Amino acid sequence: MKPEESRIYSYKDYVQWEGRWELINGIPHNMSPAPTWDHQFAVGELYFALRSYFGNKDCFVAVAPFDVRFAEDDDYENTKDVVQPDISVICNKNQLTKSGCLGAPTLVVEVLSPSTALKDRNEKFKKYQQFGVPEYWIVDPNYKIIEVYGLEDGYFRKNEAYGQKQEVKSFIFPDLEIEIDKVFN
Repeated sequence: MKPEESRIYSYKDYVQWEGRWELINGIPHNMSPAPTWDHQFAVGELYFALRSYFGNKDCFVAVAPFDVRFAEDDDYENTKDVVQPDISVICNKNQLTKSGCLGAPTLVVEVLSPSTALKDRNEKFKKYQQFGVPEYWIVDPNYKIIEVYGLEDGYFRKNEAYGQKQEVKSFIFPDLEIEIDKVFN
């Protein structure tokens, strides 16, 4: 079953679809075509670095496909917002279910692809801000840049953009640093 473009959907509809989808404000977004090698390499290196860092902490690192559901009033079954960040770090074990994460992960990483860049920078940026994701990284393999945003007073503030020969520094985890050159090698 595939969604129609002219309808507004909820999570109950979403779980019946074939393929990979996201649901933003009830609007379905197809997650194909498959990501590029540069995208997958960056995801793999960041996952490894984050998994290594959080390995002895009470946080869990998940890589897509992994559903993150946002909902007003904790109505996760009827939510109109289901996203699949490239990487999610969840520091509240109670948010984890067999089908993904309920509510805002502590850290979300999106690696841009030509087909998803605008959605990651616009709709998903606003959604992550709206639902209180404390830290959001936008990774651009084309320009070899990682932008780090931290939530302050309900709005994302850009901490910094990091490029080659630099280390990404987390907004909320002061000792988390990742060499950029390893991410885009």
